[in-house]
Amino acid sequence: PPEMERGPVAAILLCALCVPAALPSGSEPVPLGLKAWIVVNSTPCSVTCGLGVKEERLCEVSPAGERRNCSRLRSRCLSDWICGLRHLSVPEGKPFRLSCLSPDAASLEGQDFGYTWRFARGLITANDLLFHPLRNPSPSLSFSPALESHSGTYRCDVQVLSSFQLVKRIYFGLRVIPRDLVDLDFQKSLTWEQRLAASGEEPGNATGAGEREQKHREFWEKQWFYEAVLGIGSGVILGILLSLGLCCLGRIWGK
Repeated sequence: PPEMERGPVAAILLCALCVPAALPSGSEPVPLGLKAWIVVNSTPCSVTCGLGVKEERLCEVSPAGERRNCSRLRSRCLSDWICGLRHLSVPEGKPFRLSCLSPDAASLEGQDFGYTWRFARGLITANDLLFHPLRNPSPSLSFSPALESHSGTYRCDVQVLSSFQLVKRIYFGLRVIPRDLVDLDFQKSLTWEQRLAASGEEPGNATGAGEREQKHREFWEKQWFYEAVLGIGSGVILGILLSLGLCCLGRIWGK
């Protein structure tokens, strides 16, 4: 019957009118007591791999969008956890230390970290199959002093103890150079111009022993040039005189 068909339609229209009334109005104001803390800017991570530190500016933002009570916080940041292989050289007999985690990242409070060291003796490699465990639970490894037997590759892994998440892996390729093999005195191997450049001076502004050495060198270069010119000139004049003498003798004998 027509009355039964109009019943469901009327019920649907009534529900459609009731739904908007049940929804909150979009023009309802935000409560005045509502506050939010938002990071407004942040510095880049202090390292390009592994665990580092960044500085963030945290501000309280009001419903009107005003910033107040801002403060700066330092927090840890994580980029790529694989740091690759670093090549290092140290003279035999001198103390040396390898550090697995930057001091800034290690000093911040929060998560505790575990450190695992491995060693490949006498090899510079990143092949994990060639490493053997090395007992050292600290973030650094010290050599006092460094010996030739310490040469090789050291691998350090940093993990978060609570989750066992690996946050850094770095390889140190260490070469310990024997004392009698090479002289590592850098200053002795430099030329006079390189020493000036290393000290921040210009060759034209040189003073002291270096300037005297340069002037002495220039003096002898000039002396050599003058002697060469004098020798060539003397040879030319002697040749001309000899030619004239031979011509005169030829004419006399011809008569």
